[in-house]
Amino acid sequence: MAEYWQDLQNQFRLNFIDDDRWQWIVRGLGSTIVITFFALILGVVIGVVIASIRSTYDKNLETYKLRGGIVYPIMRVFNAICNIYLTIVRGTPVVVQLLIAYFIIFASSRNGIMVAVIAFGINSGAYVAEILRGGIMSIDHGQFEAGRSLGFNYLQTMRFIVIPQVFKNVLPSLCNEFITLLKETSIAGYVGIVDLTKAGDLIRGRTFSPFMPLIAVALIYLVIVLILTRLVHRLERRLRSNER
Repeated sequence: MAEYWQDLQNQFRLNFIDDDRWQWIVRGLGSTIVITFFALILGVVIGVVIASIRSTYDKNLETYKLRGGIVYPIMRVFNAICNIYLTIVRGTPVVVQLLIAYFIIFASSRNGIMVAVIAFGINSGAYVAEILRGGIMSIDHGQFEAGRSLGFNYLQTMRFIVIPQVFKNVLPSLCNEFITLLKETSIAGYVGIVDLTKAGDLIRGRTFSPFMPLIAVALIYLVIVLILTRLVHRLERRLRSNER
């Protein structure tokens, strides 16, 4: 047993203390958090826009047809663009999208983190959009009629009546998407970004000792996910208490 613990100490010193290799983990964790945070913001913005266009088109399709005019063809074009975006993004692997963004679309850029934020944000936006659209479509049509009876227009009805209900209903799904986004950033190393996973792999390549750095990376991801899950559960409880 003493030899086992001594071996663990030697492995820890080799992988993290010697040559200050622990700093790679810290820098990698910082890159992972930055990419996830800004990709999350971008994904939510894109998701809200796409979900608003698609749900508005679906719920008001018959009204647009009856009224005629230019609104119907404009909404039809926007809805078609959204469907193309969703089909492409959800139908291709995120790693391929990242490689296309880095080596083709932004080939002249040397800011890998910015490219990763855009690529992951666009990818996440498609899934956030479908989550939000599903939540909006699940709201009973009577809620929209109640808003109109109060004198609200469509946007006011969405803001004050529908969106609060949608947020509560889709919160668990959004949490899962955010956690998925965090873990998906582990492929950022494909384009040379030293994120958390890449940092662990670099240490492994220098020390030829895979166990300690890779387990450390896995534990850090696990701790972050547990913290996020705990925060979301607290938010859910607060929302339920506000209902009472």
